[in-house]
Amino acid sequence: VQLVESGGGLVQPGGSLRLSCAASGFSFSRYVVNWYRQAPGKERELVAIIDSVGGSSNYADSVQGRFTIARDNAKNTVYLQMNSLKPEDTAVYYCNALYSRLNYWGQGTQVTVSS
Repeated sequence: VQLVESGGGLVQPGGSLRLSCAASGFSFSRYVVNWYRQAPGKERELVAIIDSVGGSSNYADSVQGRFTIARDNAKNTVYLQMNSLKPEDTAVYYCNALYSRLNYWGQGTQVTVSS
């Protein structure tokens, strides 16, 4: 079982990044997927959630209108498109897959927003 995040990096304020979360080793299409983030010295924060078929999503108020979560179950991948990035978006971003009592985490990808 693996969740592997990618796409993080350094970007200037106002810029964009697209994170990917690639799953393997389990029936990914059954799982709700969340993106979380954790900034230094802060608690982990739920950023976005998408249902198993991609028909419903929700966002934290802090990213509403700037971030978009999507999934491609044929590719076992969930994406987080991040636009209009702000310095306060700097964090390690994690994807998390949930189904019943099963709960998987990726290793995280660093996003740094700085000029």
